[in-house]
Amino acid sequence: MKDANYWVNQLHLLPHPEGGFYKEMFRSEKNFVPSEINASRNYITSIYFLIEAENVSHFHSIQQDELWYYHDGAALIVYILNENGKLEEIKIGPNPENGEVLQAVVPANKIFGSLSSGAFSLVSCVVAPGFDFADFKLYPKKELLERFPQHKTIIEKLGMEM
Repeated sequence: MKDANYWVNQLHLLPHPEGGFYKEMFRSEKNFVPSEINASRNYITSIYFLIEAENVSHFHSIQQDELWYYHDGAALIVYILNENGKLEEIKIGPNPENGEVLQAVVPANKIFGSLSSGAFSLVSCVVAPGFDFADFKLYPKKELLERFPQHKTIIEKLGMEM
């Protein structure tokens, strides 16, 4: 049976600043200047992303839409903190009978983080316009607790000490 170490080694994944492991698999050669970002970006980028049970993807945001695709392991649970205070939960996994989906989108500028519902989750993420770390923001746990005190439990799990 394939485990997280198998995928990290076979796919040559590296630690990601938000948590977990990743490897960029595609970055379009062409670029453009999207009006909402006002800086040059590739048309599209794609990565493999792996989270283990003892690791999480900390709450962060990017300025682009991000599409997620399930590959292996347990369902990945993505938590989205909306400006209106509502918490959304998306389960990206292989079991639709359990409310899981094989692919999902996190809209641009949403605050989100994720964790595996089991030993590990392997997904791909596609970002358009293409991902750039200049568009990436990690959120301190303290700030999120002030803004969304009603979601203390998940913020304690996915928030980052900064």
